[in-house]
Amino acid sequence: MPPAEPSIFIVDDDEAVRDALCELFVSEGMGAQAFDSAEAFFAAGLATARGCLVLDIHMPGQTGLELQAELKRQGAAIPIIIITGQGDVPKARSAFKVGAIDFIEKPFDPAALVRTVREALETEGRLRSAIAEIEEKRARISHLSTREREVMDLVVAGHPNKVIATKLGLSVRTVENHRAKVMEKTKCSNLSALVSMALQLRTPEP
Repeated sequence: MPPAEPSIFIVDDDEAVRDALCELFVSEGMGAQAFDSAEAFFAAGLATARGCLVLDIHMPGQTGLELQAELKRQGAAIPIIIITGQGDVPKARSAFKVGAIDFIEKPFDPAALVRTVREALETEGRLRSAIAEIEEKRARISHLSTREREVMDLVVAGHPNKVIATKLGLSVRTVENHRAKVMEKTKCSNLSALVSMALQLRTPEP
């Protein structure tokens, strides 16, 4: 099971580096887990865990860049910090462009790495909160009946009750009742909140 609290996941084939990083993060009051390969990290089932991934680029088997690409394919939101040697800077920049939040060259300043990791955890926390909020709103919408959803869509589009009644072949009173149910089930206190929710959940056009 993934840890409930945020943790630092270190993936590096160099045992000395893994041990040093674990000691550093633990000394700063952070949880830390180390893996000697990308395969070991995936086998632990931690791709969706809360935390931050500190990742070396060059490793036997699956490389750090390949691990990053696989996480992106899976839709994982875990922030990634790349640790790289001087000769790997171009690759690290490429990783940065496709989602890594930072890259740090070896030998690195421990204090700078800790600051970067703390910032990554804060970013990850805000992202997960935003995702949880959206999922909670989706759950509210899912409780609407088909007719209530039709009424909601027309309300959000700006149509008054009389127009909605005509479009759906209903009485105005029935539309009003459906509209009240929509507000109740979505927990929106006013029309502005309902419109804002609908726009937030709307799937972008391809």
